[in-house]
Amino acid sequence: MKAVIVDKYGSVENMRYTDVEMPSIRSNQILIRVKTTSVNFADIKARYGNKGQAKLPFILGLEAAGIIEKVGSDVKSFSIGQRVLAFPQHGSYAEYVVANEDLTFAIPDRIRFDTAGACGIVSFLSYKLLADIAKLQKGENILIHSASGGVGTTAIQIAKALGAKNIIGTVGNKKKIPMALSAGADHTICYEQVDFADKVNELTDGKGVDVILDSIGGDITEQSLTCLADFGRLVVFGNSSGEYGQIKTNDLHASCRSVLGFSFGTTRRERPEIVKETAVQVFRLLESGQLDIKISERLPLKEASLAHQFVESRNSTGKVLLYLDN
Repeated sequence: MKAVIVDKYGSVENMRYTDVEMPSIRSNQILIRVKTTSVNFADIKARYGNKGQAKLPFILGLEAAGIIEKVGSDVKSFSIGQRVLAFPQHGSYAEYVVANEDLTFAIPDRIRFDTAGACGIVSFLSYKLLADIAKLQKGENILIHSASGGVGTTAIQIAKALGAKNIIGTVGNKKKIPMALSAGADHTICYEQVDFADKVNELTDGKGVDVILDSIGGDITEQSLTCLADFGRLVVFGNSSGEYGQIKTNDLHASCRSVLGFSFGTTRRERPEIVKETAVQVFRLLESGQLDIKISERLPLKEASLAHQFVESRNSTGKVLLYLDN
C-alpha cells in the first residue's frame, strides 16, 4: 500500500510517498481503508522529532475516516463495510490504517468523509477542553487563542453551542481575522498589532474573561493571566511557540483562578474509554449544523509535503485535508 513516511527528522524533504507493507490486526483491532485524513500541528512537531522520538521510519498522521475492511475476532461493535472515524495506532497518512475498537467511531450517514476526516482531533479536543476541562457555563465570556486555525474555528462554534456570551479570538496576522469571524467570534484581536490582554480587559469592562484556551505558550500564557477574571480557568493544551510560560502561584489562590492542562494524545493513550461520550456530542453538533468544520485546502495524499509547508508557514486557516481516491 501507499503511505507517507518520515525517514529522517527535519524538513518536508524527509517526507516520502512510498510503498509500505500492509498492516495486520490483532483481535481487538480494525483495518480501515482510508478515504480522508488531515494535517494537525502535532504532525509538524512529530516530523521534527518534537513529539517523542518515534522509531524511524514512521507514518505521519493522527486521524482518518474510511471504510472497514476487516475486524478482529474480539470486535463486537463494528462490521465490514461500515463508515468510521478512527484515531489509528501507527499513523493515518496511508491507504490502510489499523485502529483499536475503543478509538473507532461509526460516522452518521449525514456526515461526509471530508468532514469526518478533518473533524476528529479538532472537534473532540475542543469539546473536551470546553465542556469537561474548563466546564464552560452558559453566559460566560471566553478568549480563544489562534482563533483562525482548525482548533480555534472549531472551539468558537462549540463555545457558542454551549452558551458562551462573548467569544473573543486572537490571531497572529490580520489576514486571518475574517476566518475567525466567519466561525462566530464576536471580537478578534491581532496580537502582533495590539496588546491582546489590554484589549480583552477593555472589551469586558476590566473584568477579564472566564475561560481562556491557550495552545501557544510562552509569553502568551503569561499575558493571558492578566485578562483572566476571578474564578476564571486558563486551559493550556499546547505550546506552538516552542516555549512554556512561567506562572506564579500568587496569581492564582487569592483570585480563585485555575490553570488546567490537557492533552488529547495522553487521553487517547491512557483513558480511551472517556472519548466515546465526546464522539456522541461532537456528532450531535455536526448533524444539527451547530458545528461546521472549516476546511481551507484539500490535497491528495501524495502531496502531503505541500500540505505541511502550508500549515508550517502559518498561512493556513481552518483545516488542511488529505484525500485518497481508492
